[in-house]
Amino acid sequence: MSKAETEKKENRVVKYFREARAEMRKVTWPTRQEALYLTGIVLAVTVAMSILLWILDILFTGVMSALIG
Repeated sequence: MSKAETEKKENRVVKYFREARAEMRKVTWPTRQEALYLTGIVLAVTVAMSILLWILDILFTGVMSALIG
């Protein structure tokens, strides 16, 4: 690999990290309170969906047991 190719690769890597850093500066980060609130929503929806799927599993198991046996 020639010196020009090596410099070109390094420049691409450096450019990538510079651009990534610039994009991260544009991000509007949530406050601590917003992050906690949104985390609570995610946990509540996860628990609710888990319970719903558990109930559906019990119902389908009962239906399948009735059909088979």
